[in-house]
Amino acid sequence: MHPKAIILVGGPSRGTRFRPLSLNVPKPLFPVAGKPIISHHIAALSKVEGLKEILLIGFFEDSVFSSFLQDAAREYPNLHIRYLREYQSLGTAGGMYHFRDEILRGNPDQVFVLHADVACTFPLNAMKKAHEGHRGLCTILGTKVPRDSANNFGCLVAKPDTNEVLHYVEKPETFVSNLISCGVYLFDCAIFDEIRKSLENKKGNVETDIYGKEVFQDGNKLRLEQDLLRPLAQSRKLFVYETKDFWRQIKTAGSAVPVNGLYLEQVLHAHPEKLAKSTPGGPDIVGAVYIHPTARIDPNAKLGPNVSIGPNVVVGKGTRIRDSIILDNVDIKQNACILHAIIGWDSKVGCWSRVEGTPPSAHNSTAVTKNGLKIQSVTILGKEVSVKDETIIRNCIVLPHKELKASCENEIVM
Repeated sequence: MHPKAIILVGGPSRGTRFRPLSLNVPKPLFPVAGKPIISHHIAALSKVEGLKEILLIGFFEDSVFSSFLQDAAREYPNLHIRYLREYQSLGTAGGMYHFRDEILRGNPDQVFVLHADVACTFPLNAMKKAHEGHRGLCTILGTKVPRDSANNFGCLVAKPDTNEVLHYVEKPETFVSNLISCGVYLFDCAIFDEIRKSLENKKGNVETDIYGKEVFQDGNKLRLEQDLLRPLAQSRKLFVYETKDFWRQIKTAGSAVPVNGLYLEQVLHAHPEKLAKSTPGGPDIVGAVYIHPTARIDPNAKLGPNVSIGPNVVVGKGTRIRDSIILDNVDIKQNACILHAIIGWDSKVGCWSRVEGTPPSAHNSTAVTKNGLKIQSVTILGKEVSVKDETIIRNCIVLPHKELKASCENEIVM
């Protein structure tokens, strides 16, 4: 048995809701709990028995992932991890079909497909076991969400005894079910025949170019969820494996903060030695806190819970940080207070200043404003933002290279 894996990373036209952070780093590489988002996917895939190859598929420039791939190769010498670039956005299933020869090379029996913008414990081995028990074409990782937020996702109706999916609806208008798709799938390789059928249904016939390669017209983007899972459910080839662990989607920049906290909690239980601890004469650490070895934290600072501190960060005396992500090279002066915030690369926060957001609700919408007003959420400073001493920045999104000389609240600072 040797499965393969695909991580769908999207491209630069996506991630607009992840601004201002995606202006400086593509969303799949944004660090949560001290590691790029997709590193968490790769860590889970590395524990799947027999899995030797992971393909990232998207339409970013090749150079975007090159240093990440070098680091991953060092960390996982037994895995072959590559990036395959689409020449245009082909849709989630279209990209898989376009690279089917690469995916099927070496005759894998199954293919894991993971969306880059989800965070969970990725119980892939349990999912694989369930998949081998029912012999459907596809097993979806599912989870239950609060009834009022279910309509933001792909909803599943499944038979309780067999977990066979009877009905799949992407973002329904009315309530269908609170069991949703997590964006993590396990397919048998026969799925490529089904994708071909969907393509033919979608355009009546498949056009080819002079080399016999199939050509995608723009209206023919083939989406995994809408164009593939629905017909699979109708033909009774789709099953669900439900996870009871945490699951979050990383859509907006602010959603990185709760995800950071969930991953840190997971590390705290599994590998507490990787996180910071309170020591005599050291900073006061509360709960799960990750500090990069190159960061310099004053012994009189208090950090946590749910804080990640990036490389070369300097944190001054008497500073209080909780529920926040502090990115590379940030300088935080004494007695500053940072709550529910993301501080962008190379930013400076002055002494006695306060940068604060509100905790985002779970599975909330991706809107940033409502009725012309900024929704209460995580405060985000883009790259190279400086906050003057004794200034309060509350519930704001600040674009890169801004100098904040006065307090501001509920604003998007352009």
